Amino acid sequence: MATHTLEFERPLLELERQIEELKRVAGESAVDVAKDLAPLEKRLAELRTEIYRNLTPMQRVQVARHPKRPYTLDYLSTVFTDFVELHGDRLFRDDPAIVGGWARLDGMSVMVIGHQKGRDTKENLRRNFGMAHPEGYRKALRLMHLAEQFRAPVITLVDTPGAYPGLGAEERGQAEAIARNLVEMATLRTPILTAVIGEGGSGGALAVGLADRVLMLENSVYSVISPEGCAAILWKDASQRERAAEALKITAEDLLELGVIDEIIAEPPGGAHADPEAAAAALGETLRRHARHLRKVRIEKLLKRREEKYLSMGALSEK
Repeated sequence: MATHTLEFERPLLELERQIEELKRVAGESAVDVAKDLAPLEKRLAELRTEIYRNLTPMQRVQVARHPKRPYTLDYLSTVFTDFVELHGDRLFRDDPAIVGGWARLDGMSVMVIGHQKGRDTKENLRRNFGMAHPEGYRKALRLMHLAEQFRAPVITLVDTPGAYPGLGAEERGQAEAIARNLVEMATLRTPILTAVIGEGGSGGALAVGLADRVLMLENSVYSVISPEGCAAILWKDASQRERAAEALKITAEDLLELGVIDEIIAEPPGGAHADPEAAAAALGETLRRHARHLRKVRIEKLLKRREEKYLSMGALSEK
């Protein structure tokens, strides 16, 4: 049973409790509970599927932020093998909010870079809640250039509320670091593949997200600002977050329709946190498929397509 339950998941709690109780009784005695257990488990699966099929944009934000949701390091141990972490930007320090290094994807050498949040307060403080400083983005760019030298694909996993807006980050050139990454990624001479695995927050996400293929897990979100921040600015009332989430078009379905992303990766019923192994299998299969395809494209053609991909976004047509 999940230790962290979202408000809309509460109808599942009672069924989960009944199932746990039946299993406990069966474990303590020789009573056969199979006949009672099967319909309850079937109903739980159906209800979970029904709830997750009809989530509002703000509910998807809650799922994307779920503390049990798999993070970059989780996927590095399930989707990838032989991960060797590389540290530091060679300018200031290492930023634990972004992890990166060499890994293998189905035997293929790749450079994996991703935001990393913490599981508890101590780890979150060390990782700065997944909000990178300029040195994090400069480390990411250093690793991308290293991958470019070896013609290895770059795979980035996005999961951040946004770039850190603190005084030190601003003094060390946060905006410049993000802008530099965008310029360099636009012309990086190796395939780039991005997957939004949780929160895709503004420039903090885009700084490692300008790619040949942009994928999103079904319950992840990608936006220029958080719903709470948007509501506070537009309506001076953070409680209007539901309205803001709807208007921002932050869900995977909305962004696929708008042409901002290329594919949605289905999550198991109940979200990635309900079955991390199934989520990793789906992510891994999709990354392998796109990486194999991108490696076959000549680099000049790849760069041309990358340019066309981003120039075509935001185009308006009058009827």
